[in-house]
Amino acid sequence: MAAVVVSDTPTPRRARAATSVIFAAHGVVTGTFAARIPWVADHVDVGAGGLGVALLMPGLGAILAMPLSGRLVHRFDLRSLTRVLMLLWCAALILPSLPTSLLGLCAVLVVYGATAGVADVAMNAHAVVVEERYGRSVMSGFHGFWSVGGLAGSAVAVFAARHDVDARVHFAATTAVLIVVVLAACAALIPHRPEPDLAAPPAFALPTRAVLAIGLVGLCAVFAEGAALDWSAVYVRDILGSADSTAAATVAVFSVSMAVARFLGDRVVHRFGPVATVRVAGVCATAGAATVVLSSQVALVIAGFALLGVGIAVVVPLVFAAAARIGDHPGRSIAGVAGVAYGSGLIAPGVIGGIAHVSSLTVSFAVVLGLVAVMTAGAGLLRPREAAAPAPAPAA
Repeated sequence: MAAVVVSDTPTPRRARAATSVIFAAHGVVTGTFAARIPWVADHVDVGAGGLGVALLMPGLGAILAMPLSGRLVHRFDLRSLTRVLMLLWCAALILPSLPTSLLGLCAVLVVYGATAGVADVAMNAHAVVVEERYGRSVMSGFHGFWSVGGLAGSAVAVFAARHDVDARVHFAATTAVLIVVVLAACAALIPHRPEPDLAAPPAFALPTRAVLAIGLVGLCAVFAEGAALDWSAVYVRDILGSADSTAAATVAVFSVSMAVARFLGDRVVHRFGPVATVRVAGVCATAGAATVVLSSQVALVIAGFALLGVGIAVVVPLVFAAAARIGDHPGRSIAGVAGVAYGSGLIAPGVIGGIAHVSSLTVSFAVVLGLVAVMTAGAGLLRPREAAAPAPAPAA
């Protein structure tokens, strides 16, 4: 990533720690909102159908905003941009607790999704800069901290819900804490600007063919993640007839398996490379999804969701790293991949619910099985590009 780095650059180790905190903070917002969705639905007094429509809006907002992120990454210092966008994302947590109508909820969730998307692009672009300073894969660990943040946010939210804490109070308090954390962490990020002679990308541009191909690999992984997070508990409870506690444990097992795999992922990538890593991970994910679809034993299905989590955990970090190597504008490439991949993750719960309504949840997860198989087949797209060989000298 061609860039101008100013003189007050923190050490790579310090920048890595700060970037990990930023990823965790982003995950806390996501986990906090997801765990309080039942409160939001009751507050707006909306049924399952209306809630399904509302939950499509963050995906719409992210898809609309992410193509603009490449221009922002090019124009502004990456440390300052990440600070501003992360503060906006933390503040956006308050929005879903305010509306009392379905229309108002849909409107604020579009803004919520847009801020999530642009903040995500900025922090991943900075993560690429940190990875370049290290000279080896560290991206998977950053996404592991995102998973930890999501687990922490949802755990606090469960505690707040059990003690009947109003979500408006809960969201405001969480936002205040996260703002302090983000401001402290951003001070240790790496200042970064593109080369002055590098032309700015278009303000709004569709992904190139290469970016789209890599983004589709990420789409398969993120869709599977969104489907499992939002529907695995329902699957275990309604399809297998298990208790609510077992259903909740399924989500926890899936989330923990993803987090652990992401923390171990950088070592695996460093040893075997991204292509071999994604192929093996894809086999794990495919085996896990097949177990979910074909088995009627609760223990096996929970193990299947754990395998699915392990299999898709490292794919998205590697997709972002591969996107950063495309073209002259890494920020634009990352934005394109994020738009394709994360857009699918945000709409995945609604799509899974729609398929289940027409047929069954088993058929819905059969679709997930097909997508992770496609992800495995597309592993070669993440191969690092080699430098072109020098042209041979002319014959004497």
